[in-house]
Amino acid sequence: SATAYSLRGRTASGVEARTGIVAADPRVLPLGSLVEIKSGNYSGVYTVHDTGRSVKGNLVDVWVPSSKEARQFGRRGVRLQVLRYGPKSQVLKRKD
Repeated sequence: SATAYSLRGRTASGVEARTGIVAADPRVLPLGSLVEIKSGNYSGVYTVHDTGRSVKGNLVDVWVPSSKEARQFGRRGVRLQVLRYGPKSQVLKRKD
């Protein structure tokens, strides 16, 4: 599922908050991951540049320009496809 936020300033990765950014649990989607979200007007490709105390598990937080828009977004189900995991991800190696 997804929520939305509109905080200004720098994200956890150090870039300015802007359209095209999502916050995610770094244990699930490391910073730098590229994801595609399908959810009406919010459909598109996003980069994980932020984290948050309340962003845990399979939840993403989509950046939007205003708090009014964030409230209207609410919490909703989305389809999310990982296009690329961020550089801090660890690949489990198969033991033979």
